[in-house]
Amino acid sequence: MMLAFYIFSGICILASLLPLLPFQHWMFRVWEFGRIQLMIIQLLTLGIGALCIAEKDTLFIITALVLLSVIIHNLIILIPYTSLYGKKQVNNIPKETQSVSIISVNVYQFNERYEELLQLVKEVKPDILLTMESNQAWEDALEAIEDDYPNYKKIALENTYGMHFYTKLPVKSLKIHHFISDDLPSIEARICLENDEQFTFFGIHPPPPSPTEEDTSRERDGELLALGKRILDTEGPVIVVGDFNNVAWAKSSILFRKTSKLIDPRIGRGFVSTYHAKYKLLRFPIDLCFHSPHIVIQDFKTLRYVGSDHLPLFCSFFISKKDNVLKEDLDTLNEEEEEEVEEMIEKGEEEKGDRPEVATE
Repeated sequence: MMLAFYIFSGICILASLLPLLPFQHWMFRVWEFGRIQLMIIQLLTLGIGALCIAEKDTLFIITALVLLSVIIHNLIILIPYTSLYGKKQVNNIPKETQSVSIISVNVYQFNERYEELLQLVKEVKPDILLTMESNQAWEDALEAIEDDYPNYKKIALENTYGMHFYTKLPVKSLKIHHFISDDLPSIEARICLENDEQFTFFGIHPPPPSPTEEDTSRERDGELLALGKRILDTEGPVIVVGDFNNVAWAKSSILFRKTSKLIDPRIGRGFVSTYHAKYKLLRFPIDLCFHSPHIVIQDFKTLRYVGSDHLPLFCSFFISKKDNVLKEDLDTLNEEEEEEVEEMIEKGEEEKGDRPEVATE
């Protein structure tokens, strides 16, 4: 029992410390994703050790104290993304526009359960649908909604980075961006609402750092931060959704939030975990959403399983001209962070991802 305690404690401590190091290789970054599950394992390890080990010598006490320290560290990181955070909920905000709803979903390119997503869209009737990993087969299937969603942008790719955007709302402009790499598209749409109001929608899907994808997080981080700078130069209300392949509490996500001067709706609301759809206990949030202070989130949740490894993310919102009521939720970069952002964008541009044109399952 004592040996098992020290082995589990060592793994738990190391897994918590690796993401703190300033390296972008997947071996360091991947541990950010499972922080929720890691903290639970740490608590179990500490509790079982305290109950089952009779002889608590100096090594045990030191190990237990270090383990307790990383538990507290993880708790500090995660609590803001729970309802325990005590974020002040602002009520009675003037509603300047009609409500707008969005479904954002990574469909998983090799998922052929097209009808399940089509049925969900038919039931929920979102104003905007963003799909990621959608290839030509998915594009063909999604033609069924084009009568209801006449404004769209289609980017059918077979490399798992295809993207499709559909909306019922009037669109002033639709653009495709390639911030870091020519095979990593992002979408920007200027959307019109009643009373001459407009907002800008961004959809993004950068690559993850993993042993089966990219060796480092450089492209992902560079893509996110380049988008953040683009948003900073965008006038009016902004909302960003997509498969960020990054958790909300990761350093690059926080730098993105600060760079773009947007708000994370998960803070004070809950994890709203989307991946992995099939394994609830191993689930964490990588399909993210950020919005400007003009935008007031009404509903924010996951929707039912549609055959993908991601659950669809749903949000609805309206726009208020009194953005000052939410400005207290904004955070900005300090001088050191500004330099770090520029460096991460440069590294992302220099990185050449080794993605095949046609991905295999």
